[in-house]
Amino acid sequence: MAKRVLLVLLAGFLVLLACLLVMAGCGSGGSSSGSKNAYINEGTGSTNGAVPDERVGTKPPPAPSKELVALKTAEAAHCYYLRKVPAKNDKVVSLDGPVPKYEKEPPMVGPHVAPPDQQADGAYLTLPDERTTVASLNQGRMTIQYAPDLPEEIQLELKGLYDTMHGGALFFPNAKMYYAVAATTWSNGLFCSGYEGAKTLDAIRAFGKATWGKFGDVPVSKFPPEGPTPADPEEPRAPGNG
Repeated sequence: MAKRVLLVLLAGFLVLLACLLVMAGCGSGGSSSGSKNAYINEGTGSTNGAVPDERVGTKPPPAPSKELVALKTAEAAHCYYLRKVPAKNDKVVSLDGPVPKYEKEPPMVGPHVAPPDQQADGAYLTLPDERTTVASLNQGRMTIQYAPDLPEEIQLELKGLYDTMHGGALFFPNAKMYYAVAATTWSNGLFCSGYEGAKTLDAIRAFGKATWGKFGDVPVSKFPPEGPTPADPEEPRAPGNG
């Protein structure tokens, strides 16, 4: 009997130790999950069952030295740019209720869940419930979305750009939209029918700097992001500079 109790205690200690190693405290409410390359920050919301994207992205080229203007870069990449779209049917809904219909795919405004069900900052391999991602937009976040039938090489280039601005941002595929690539913030959107390499990456960069953290009912600081943000991304080093 004493031996059995000792084994149970030992097993419990090992489980606790594993939790500490993976999440720095099981149930601690810490901001980061065990994922590394997905950059999921559970202090900013919930994962809602979406699968993390742990792929290592391709390092993007450095941004041009000149200032990137959102509209000009969108036009250069053959994308179109929508700004300050009026919010319609902007109400709080439950994940248990009927799935709402949005006027545009991907949505920029509309019905959304209340905290803590907003989608946590991070990269995902599956499309989260849009009620949760729209809630994230309403809290100042930005999404980068891509058509899942894009070649893996392009997906990794987009993931590499996301890696430089993952704080306060989400990255995931969207088979419902008609675009190759899209980026959204609350009431704003960048929609690209194709992918044109550095031109598309620069358009996303410019869109993020122009709109991230500036729109929505909830300030982005209420759920503080971790790491470089779209407003202040991590600048990739030029080839040959380490």
